[in-house]
Amino acid sequence: MPATRDLDRLLAALHATRQPGAYVFCVIPPGVDVARVPAIGIFREDEGVTAILSDASAVALGLPVVFRAAWITLSVHSDLEAVGLTAAVAAALATEGISCNVVAAVHHDHLFVPIDRADAAIEALDRLQASSRGASSG
Repeated sequence: MPATRDLDRLLAALHATRQPGAYVFCVIPPGVDVARVPAIGIFREDEGVTAILSDASAVALGLPVVFRAAWITLSVHSDLEAVGLTAAVAAALATEGISCNVVAAVHHDHLFVPIDRADAAIEALDRLQASSRGASSG
């Protein structure tokens, strides 16, 4: 399926899938070779390098954990120029009091939510999809 920008189509096709395991956000200490960190995501800021990696990898490397999360992938293929998807997802989760850190990639959006709220996040996203399907069919 090609990437879409249409918000109604994105929300109606939204399917949230939890990736197995626990993931963490860590700041890579000075002197640690970032290339040796098995990260699924790295972001370089003026203050330091943030890495997203499995909890097990962080423990094995002795990295301090800043945030422990569940990783949820939205399987809908959203265009990077789509407008409103992140806002709709954030609003659905905010209504449930669930924080969310979003990473947009070329094919999908990835959400990192507190690990103890993962099931509630999936339920909120399923409701968002269901309400969007009902609105688009009516």
